[in-house]
Amino acid sequence: MPRSEDVLVEQYAPLVRRQALQLVSRLPPSVELDDLMQAGMMGLLDAVRRYQVVAEAQFETYAVTRIRGAMLDELRSQDWLPRSVRTKARQIEVAVSALRQQLLREPSEPEIAHALSLSMDDYYELLDEAVGVQVIHYEDLKRHSDPSADALEFLEDSTREQAYFDNPLNLLTSQGLRQALITAIDQLPEREKLLFALQFEQDLNQKEIALVLGVTEGRVSQLRSQAVARIRVSLAKDQWDAISDGAEFQVLL
Repeated sequence: MPRSEDVLVEQYAPLVRRQALQLVSRLPPSVELDDLMQAGMMGLLDAVRRYQVVAEAQFETYAVTRIRGAMLDELRSQDWLPRSVRTKARQIEVAVSALRQQLLREPSEPEIAHALSLSMDDYYELLDEAVGVQVIHYEDLKRHSDPSADALEFLEDSTREQAYFDNPLNLLTSQGLRQALITAIDQLPEREKLLFALQFEQDLNQKEIALVLGVTEGRVSQLRSQAVARIRVSLAKDQWDAISDGAEFQVLL
């Protein structure tokens, strides 16, 4: 490795750990921090070798995209989220969507639980089991692709240089998606909106968020699962696939 690459990798290595910690705190216990960091380091090295100096684009911003992308690639390759978890999350989304249409507002937790014919304790258990579901999956981004194709084809290095709409990273940076996410988050109940602000704006960990909200760490996970379900419902009905204007966006996990 050339000396300049070595220096950059050493300088930005803490960025890899920070990104890995942010991800692993919201993933099932089976996901190892070391695995994410190893994948992230490969993403950082890829960023160092590919980056070209552009006045409007800082290296750290570019590196974060590559690091997180490499970590997501690793998670997808491990099939880290069982189909049963996605099914449980989908049950919540369907109930939220139906109640929104019926009530013309965001449904409360008791209303969602009632729609699912669950007690509050059973509903909270369902939220716990849905932890780890992403706001957006790679499958969701393949709106212009052959539905019979393998979703993981987007994760291979050979596809990263394909046409614009064949690259999920470009779709993830689209202004349309960014605006749809802003709108969806803005419509969340205040406590769930505050949770995301503490997590992504203030960069607090789950324990710190629990202290601010005055709840347990487990309750933070439940609120996040519920907020993710609401956001996914909003994105499902929104027409957000638009040409990117260079806006930055990181997938929420």
